[in-house]
Amino acid sequence: RKDGPRHHLSGFCNGRHNQCLQQEVKYLDSSFSLIHSVQWRISITVIEARQLVGLNMDPVVCVEIGDEKKYTSMKESTNCPYYNEYFVFDFHLPPDVVFDKIIRLSVIHSKNLLRSGTMVGTFKLDVGTVYAQPEHQFYHKWAVLSDPDDITAGCKGYLKCDIAVVGKGDNIKTPHKANETDEDDIEGNLLLPEGVPAERQWARFYLKIYRAEGLPRMNTSIMANVKKAFIGENKDLVDPYVQVLFAGQKGKTSIQKSSYEPIWNEQIIFTELFPPLCQRMKVQIRDSDKVNDVAIGTHFIDLRKIANDGDKGFLPTLGPAWVNMYGSTRNYTLMDELQDLNEGLGEGVSFRARLLISLAVEILDTTAPDIVSSTEVQVEGVPNISEVVFSSLDIRMQTIEEFFLFGAFLEATMIDRKIGDKPINFEVAIGNYGNEPDGVNRPAIKKKDGGDSNEEDTFSLLHFSALKAALKHLTEIIVCRNYFHMPYFENKPCIYIKSWWQDQRRRLYNDNMIDKIADKLEEGLNDVQEVIKTEKAYPERRLRGVLEELSTSCSQFLTLANKDQNQMGRTKLDKERLKFCMRELENMGQQARVIRSQVKKNTVKDKLKLVQNFLQKLRFLADDPQHSIPDVFIWMMSNNKRIAYSRIPSKDILYSPVEEETGKDCAKVKTIFLRLPGKKGFGPAGWTVQVKMEIYLWLGLNKHRKDFLGGLPNGFEENKAVKGPGMQSCPPISLTYTSKQVFQLRVHMYQARSLFAADSTGLSDPFARVFFSTQSQVTEVLNETLCPTWDQLLLFDNVELYGEASELRDDPPIIVIEIYDQDTVGKADFMGRTFAKPITKMWDEPYGPPRFPPQLEYYQVYRGNCTAGDLLAAFELLQVGPGGKCDLPPIDGPNDLDRGPIMPVPLGIRPVLSKYRIEVLFWGLRDLKRVNLAQVDRPRVDIECAGRGVQSALIPNYKKNPNFSTLVKWFEVDLPENELLHPPLNIRVVDCRAFGRYTLVGSHAVTTLRKFIYRPTDKSANNWSTTGEVIPPDVSGNMECTANLLLSSLPSGILIPTHFTTKPIISPADISHCSGISDPGKKKGVEEVEEEELDESMLDWWSKYFASIETLKEVIIFACYTLLAMRIFPFFTMASKVYNKELENEFDNFEDWLHTFNLYRGKSGDDEDQDMTDEERIIGRFKGSLCMYKIPLSEDITREVGYDPNLGMFQGIPHNDPVNVLVRVYVVRATDLHPADINGKADPYIAIRLGKSEIKDKENYISKQLNPLFGKSFDIEATFPMESMLTVAVYDWDLVGTDDLIGETKIDLENRYYSKHRAICGISATYAIHGYNVWRDPMKPTQILAKMCKEGKLDQPTYGPAGRVKVANRVFVGPTEIEDENGKITQTGQTDEHVALLALNHWEDIPKVGCRLVPEHIETRPLLHPDKPGMEQGRIEMWVDMFPKDMPAPGPAIDISPRKPKKYELRVIVWNTDEVVLEDDDIFTGEKSSDIFVRGWLKGQQEDKQDTDVHYHSLTGEGNFNWRFVYPFDYLQAEEKIVLSKKESMFAWDETEYKIPARLNLQVWDADHFSADDFLGAIELDLNRFPRGAKTAKQCSVDLVLNEQEMPMVNIFKQRRIKGWWPFLGKVEAELHLLTAEEAEKNPVGLGRNEPEPLEKPNRPDTTFLWFISPLKAIRYLICNRYKWLIVKIVLALLLLAMLGLFLYSMPGYMVKKLLGA
Repeated sequence: RKDGPRHHLSGFCNGRHNQCLQQEVKYLDSSFSLIHSVQWRISITVIEARQLVGLNMDPVVCVEIGDEKKYTSMKESTNCPYYNEYFVFDFHLPPDVVFDKIIRLSVIHSKNLLRSGTMVGTFKLDVGTVYAQPEHQFYHKWAVLSDPDDITAGCKGYLKCDIAVVGKGDNIKTPHKANETDEDDIEGNLLLPEGVPAERQWARFYLKIYRAEGLPRMNTSIMANVKKAFIGENKDLVDPYVQVLFAGQKGKTSIQKSSYEPIWNEQIIFTELFPPLCQRMKVQIRDSDKVNDVAIGTHFIDLRKIANDGDKGFLPTLGPAWVNMYGSTRNYTLMDELQDLNEGLGEGVSFRARLLISLAVEILDTTAPDIVSSTEVQVEGVPNISEVVFSSLDIRMQTIEEFFLFGAFLEATMIDRKIGDKPINFEVAIGNYGNEPDGVNRPAIKKKDGGDSNEEDTFSLLHFSALKAALKHLTEIIVCRNYFHMPYFENKPCIYIKSWWQDQRRRLYNDNMIDKIADKLEEGLNDVQEVIKTEKAYPERRLRGVLEELSTSCSQFLTLANKDQNQMGRTKLDKERLKFCMRELENMGQQARVIRSQVKKNTVKDKLKLVQNFLQKLRFLADDPQHSIPDVFIWMMSNNKRIAYSRIPSKDILYSPVEEETGKDCAKVKTIFLRLPGKKGFGPAGWTVQVKMEIYLWLGLNKHRKDFLGGLPNGFEENKAVKGPGMQSCPPISLTYTSKQVFQLRVHMYQARSLFAADSTGLSDPFARVFFSTQSQVTEVLNETLCPTWDQLLLFDNVELYGEASELRDDPPIIVIEIYDQDTVGKADFMGRTFAKPITKMWDEPYGPPRFPPQLEYYQVYRGNCTAGDLLAAFELLQVGPGGKCDLPPIDGPNDLDRGPIMPVPLGIRPVLSKYRIEVLFWGLRDLKRVNLAQVDRPRVDIECAGRGVQSALIPNYKKNPNFSTLVKWFEVDLPENELLHPPLNIRVVDCRAFGRYTLVGSHAVTTLRKFIYRPTDKSANNWSTTGEVIPPDVSGNMECTANLLLSSLPSGILIPTHFTTKPIISPADISHCSGISDPGKKKGVEEVEEEELDESMLDWWSKYFASIETLKEVIIFACYTLLAMRIFPFFTMASKVYNKELENEFDNFEDWLHTFNLYRGKSGDDEDQDMTDEERIIGRFKGSLCMYKIPLSEDITREVGYDPNLGMFQGIPHNDPVNVLVRVYVVRATDLHPADINGKADPYIAIRLGKSEIKDKENYISKQLNPLFGKSFDIEATFPMESMLTVAVYDWDLVGTDDLIGETKIDLENRYYSKHRAICGISATYAIHGYNVWRDPMKPTQILAKMCKEGKLDQPTYGPAGRVKVANRVFVGPTEIEDENGKITQTGQTDEHVALLALNHWEDIPKVGCRLVPEHIETRPLLHPDKPGMEQGRIEMWVDMFPKDMPAPGPAIDISPRKPKKYELRVIVWNTDEVVLEDDDIFTGEKSSDIFVRGWLKGQQEDKQDTDVHYHSLTGEGNFNWRFVYPFDYLQAEEKIVLSKKESMFAWDETEYKIPARLNLQVWDADHFSADDFLGAIELDLNRFPRGAKTAKQCSVDLVLNEQEMPMVNIFKQRRIKGWWPFLGKVEAELHLLTAEEAEKNPVGLGRNEPEPLEKPNRPDTTFLWFISPLKAIRYLICNRYKWLIVKIVLALLLLAMLGLFLYSMPGYMVKKLLGA
C-alpha cells in the first residue's frame, strides 16, 4: 500500500495485511460449524386446538421431529381440546443437520393402542425457520392445520403452541404473556415467520433431473475384484440415481445401471404449501447397491436464493443449469473416512460430479375440478433437454468454450516434517481435468475435431519432476526443526490445464463485482470500528467516506450490469436475479447517500449497525445458486498419497477484460495454506500448517490468454517444454527469475496477552516462531505465563525476494508468527497463529515519519477457529542497497538492559513509559479446590505486572478464615503512557507447604487495566451547587387527578401496553368482587350490573406478583370509575420489580468496589475437546480489587478528612472480619424445567446449600410438573466469608433410586452483602407497617438513609415540615397524608419514613456517592447442569434477603405460599332447545325427527359429564328439558384456571395437578338405542369471557359466536347469574348460576329435576315418547293424531260402499215386487 499501513493500537488488526488470516478464520468458522456436533434442545408446548373439523372428536396431537415422535394425552368429545403439555427433544448434531429437520405437528382423531387413528390435519416447518425467529422461538402462536391427503379441503383447524430452539450458549427470553383476548385473535397470531402471508396456497414444485457427468470411477482394482467375486460383474461399478428430500418428503429417480454419465430425463413433483416453511431442498446422487446405498455427492438448493417475495419478485426458479457437487477424494477406497463430505457435511475436498437440473413452481387452483388432491411425491418422465430447452434459449446456452488455467508455484514452505522425508508433488484440478485418478476426459458433449497428440498433451496436467526430490536433498533445506521447504529458489515450476465448459462467465462476473463492493465495504467498516475502538478522532469522517465509496460502487455496478440486460442464453433465474440485484444495489446506493448526510459524531455507532446490514445483503447477493465453472483444487501428494488440499473458487481467479469483473485473486500472487481434509483438518492435528504456498493463478478463455503472465512479479524468463519455431504461444513449464532483491527483516516482538493455557498448571511456557520466506527464527522461552513480554528484536538477514523492488514495496510477502508452549519432554505444543505484512522501505527512501519507525500493533492470535490471545509487535522490511548493510538504519536499543545476545525492541518503537503506582486490595480467597489431591491450607496471592509485583499476607489457616489480614498493598512500575498498550497484570495463588515448598494453585490474567485506572473527578464539570427538588405525585386526597398522573406514577415494575391510555390494569383475582364491569365494546342499552367495592382483603403478595409480571388481563374504564381506580392506586405502587435475568447482570455483578477474579488451572479446552471447559478449569476465586494511577498523586486527595494512608485509594471500605448473617431465600416458581422422568415430566422439589448447611424440601415435591409453583421461603444461617456461595437446586423426586438433579444456580452472597447497591434487602416502593406489603428490613428508611449519608461522608439528612427532607443539596418532598387500612390518617413520624424512602429510591441522583439501590424485586435465574454446560435446564424465579445477626432481628418471612384454589359450584339449567338438526327418519311416517338430549361438562372433567333426559321425537328441533347440571370445581382467580388433581393412570403413585381454562361445554345429541348416539352440535363458553345470550330464540344467531369483538361479553365470576339463548347447530336456552362453595352449601339444589328446589316437568308435546317402550300409546298416537281423519274417511267410504252394495243387492227383488204388485 503506497501510503503505508494504518497503525492499530488495539484489538484485531483488520488491515489488508491480515486478509490471509481473515480468510483462514472465515473458512475455519464455516467449515467447523458444518461438521462440528453441538448440543441442541427443541422444546414444544402444545397448548390447545380450536375449530377442528369433524364431529365429536377424541383428538391427540403428535409432535414429530425427524424420526422421534411424542404424543399428548387424548381429550374426549371435543373440537377445542386443551392440553398445555410440554415436550423436549435433545440432539447432538451439526447445526445444518438440525436446521434441516422437519417439525411436524399433527392432530389425530381416535388414536389408541389398537388403532393408528385418523389424520385430521398437520402443520410442518423446519427447525431452521424457528431458529431464525427473534429469540429463536414462536410464542403462543396458532399453527394452521391442513390435510396432506386432500389439498382441496382447506383449513382443518388451529393448534396453539410454543416452539423454541436452544443451542449451547443461547438464552431463551420468555415474552411477557399477552392479553388472553389478544391471543384468541387467531388470524393475528399465526405460527408463521414475518412476511409470510396468512393464507398460504398449495403449489407444485417441479424438479427436473436431466443428466449427470463426471461421476467418480469406482472400479478400482480392489473393489472390482471383490464385486466380481461376489456378484460376477465386471463393468462400471456405479448404478446412480438421484434422491431429493424436501419438506419431510422424499423422491427418487429411476436407477441407471452401470453408467458414469447417466441420463434420466425425469421430474420429481412435490406438492407443498407456498411459501414453504422449509429453507432447503437436498439433491443427492446416490449409488444403488445391494448391500448399502452410498451418496456420491450432495447439493442443497436454498429457496431464498432462487426466489424473491418483493413487489417485483418472482417464484422459485432454477436452470436448466449444472450444479457442481463436491465431496471426498475421487480415489475410491473400501472404507471412505471422508464419506460425510459426500453427504453435504463439511467442505468438499474434491469434485465429485455435476448434475443438470431445473426447478419450477406452479401455484395450484384448488377449486379446479381435475386437480389431484394428494400431496404424495410423483415421478414422471420429461422430454430430453435438447428438444425443449434449446428451442427456447439462445444457442449460447450450449456453446462450450475452451478455458485455460495457468498456475505458477513461487514458493512452498512450512512443509510438515512428517511428510517432508518422502517425494512430494502437487496436483491441480478443475473439475475432472488434471485429476490423476480420472486422467483426462474431454467432455462427450464437445463437438470438435480431435487434435493431434501434441494438443492432447497441452491440456494434461504437468507434474514437475523437480519436486520429486530425494530425502538427502530436502535435509539440506530444513527451515527449522518443524518445517521443510521446497528448493525452488529462482526456478518456479508452472502448470497449465485446458478445459471445456458452458460459457456462463456472466454469472461469475456479476458475483465478482458485488463481492468487490462487499470487500471494500467490509474493509471500510473494520476501519471505522478500529477508529472507534482506539478512540481516535473523527470516526464519522471515515464512515462518510465508506458510504460515499459504497454509493459510487453501486452506480458503477448498475452501469456495467446494464450491458448484460440484452445478453441471450440466460435462464429465467439469470434474468430475474440480475433485475433483483440491480434494484437492490440502486436502492442501497440511495440509502447510503441518505445515511451519509445523517452521520454525526453521536450517531456513528447507530449508523454503523445499519451499514452492517448492507454488508450481509451484499454477501447474500454475491452467491449465485446456478453454478458454472467448478472450483479449483490444489493437492499436495507425498509418495503418491494425498495429504493436504486447498479449494479456490473459480470466480476468484477468473479473468475479464473489464477490471471490475475480474476475480479478486486473478493474476495475483496469493498465499494459501493447505489443510488436511475433512474432520482431520480440525483439532490439534489440523492446526499444524501442512504447507504454505505462494501461488499465482489465472483462469480465463483460451482466446484471452495473451495476458496470463501479466500479474507475476517482473524479472523472469520463460522456459518452454519444447523449443523451436512456432512454440512462442505455448505456456511455460517453469519461470527463471533473473532479478532478485536482498532485504533485512526486523521483527519487533514486544509482548502477547491472554494466550492459550497449554500446561496442567493453567499456564504456559510460550515462545514465538517467526517465518518469512524460507527463513525462521524463535524468541526466547518465558516460563509460566500467559502474558509474555519478550521485548525482543529478531533480525532476518539476507532475505532474497524475487521480483522488482517497487512491487515488493507495495505488496511484500506475509509473515507467519506461531506461538508454542515449550515442554521439557516431547515436542512443543501449538498455541496459536497470526499473520502480518511488514512495512517495506526501499534503500533510496528516508527512514523517518510518517511510516518509520513502525508502531506496535495488536494482532489477533487464532488457534483453529477460536481466538487465542493477542500479539503486540511491529514488522519492517528494509532493502539492502548497493552499499550493503552499513546503509541500513541503526538499531537504537535501550542501554540499561543486559540480555546477552538477545536484542531488545529499539527506542522509538518500544512504548514511552511513565511511572505508575498499582494498589492492590487483598480481600480473600474463595472455593479453592484440592491441588494434586492435597487441600490448600496456607495460600498466598502474588501480583505481577511488567516485571514488578507484590505479595499478599499469608493466610495462616484457609479453612478457618480465608480472608487476608493486610488489606491494601502497592507497588510501582513503569508502564506505557498509551493505555491501550498496558501489559496484562497476572494474579497467581500459591500454597505454601512444609519445607519451603510452593505449589501453584491457579492464576488469572487481567488483560485490560483501563477500568482500574483512577481518574480524578473534574470539579468544573459537575456543578452540584444548585438545589434540586423531587416531588412525587400526590394523589391521596385529590379526586380530580387525571389518568395520566396515575400512569406516570406507576413504578417501573409495571409495564403498560401501548394501547392503554386512560385505563389502569387490575388482576381479575383482585377485583373479583368488583363484578360486572362492562367491556369497552359494550353497546348502549345493555343493562349494567351493580358495581361492588374492591375488597382490599383480597389483596395478598400474589396480587403484587401478578401486577409485576404483567399477566393482568382486565381493563377498567378510568373515566367511569375514578373512585375505584383511586382505591386501586396504592396497590400499583406496591408492585415489585421483576427481572427476567440474574440480579448480577442488572448491577454489574455487584463489583462496584469488590471484584471477583476466577483462578484457572489445567489446560484450556478446545471445541473438539469438551472435557475441559473454562468453567471446569476454575479452581477457586480471588476477591479483591486494583487501582492504578500515575505518580505523584494530587495532594487534594491525601488532604481529605479521614484519609487513611494505609488504605490508599480504598478509603471507606468495611473490614473483612467474619460476619454472621441470616439468609432468607424466597423461591417463587420454576419454569420450563427439563423433563427428568420417562413420561416427559418431573417431580421437582427445592434443595438449598450454603456452606455445610443443606435444606432439602423433599417431602413437598410437586408431582408431574415442569412449571411448578413453589411459593416457599427458607431461612439459613451463614458466616461470611466461610459460607458465601448459595446454591439453589431443583431435584427430581424418584420413588426408587437417588433423586436426579434437574438444574442449579449459584449466587455469591458476599458481593451482594458488601455492595454499595445495598442488595441485602430490596428497597420497596412504599412503606407499610402491616399487611402483605409490610416493610421487611429491620432498619427503617430513616435509619438506612442516615447510614448511607454517613458512609458517603455527607451531612445527615434534614427533615423539614410538610414532608420534606434535604440530602446533599437535594430536597425530596413526600406525601403528608398516609393511607392506612382504616382510612386516611396524618402521622408526622411516618411521614419522615415515607420521605426518607423516597430519597432512597432516588439515591442515584445524589452527587458523588449516589448509585442505584436494589429495589424490592424478583430475579429470574437460569438452572444449569454440570454435565450439560451452557444449556439452560429451566429457570427459577426467586429473591434473597440477608440480615446481619448483630442488627435487630427481622420480622417473620412474608407468606408467598401458592394461593389455594377457591371452591365454586356452577349450576347450569338447560331450559329448551330450538332449531336442532333433525337426524332420524320415522319408521312409519318417514318424517324427519330427532330424539334430543343435552350433554354438558367443564373442560378437563369429561368423566363428570352430565346428560339431560331425552326429548323424544322432536319434529321441529324444539326440545324442552328444565334440567339442572351441577358442577363443583376449584378455581384460581389469579390465573383464570380450574385446578384439577387426579391420577394420570391406575399405576400412578400420586395425583397430578392440572390447570385448565374455565370453559363450559354443551353438546346436543340425537339418542339412538340400537346404535351409537349421533352428535348434532356443540358450544364452548369461556366462563371468563363469553357473549351475553340472546333474550329470545329469534334474536339468537350464529353472529353471537362469530363476531365476538362486537358483542357484549360477560364474565360469570362477576355476573354470577345469567340466562339466555346461545347458538350451535341449533339454539339452546340455558341459565348459568355461579356460587361459592359456602353459598352452595347454604342453598343446595338437586340434579335434574330432583329435590331440593325441584324444577317443573317440561310441557312437552304428546308426541314425545318412544314407540317400542309404549306400544299402546304409539297406536293411540298413530290412530288419534296421525290417521284420525283418514280412518273417518275410510269408515265413511266403507259405509257408503256397504249401503251401495245393499242397494244393488236388494234393488232387483224390490223392483219385482213393485212390478208384480206384491
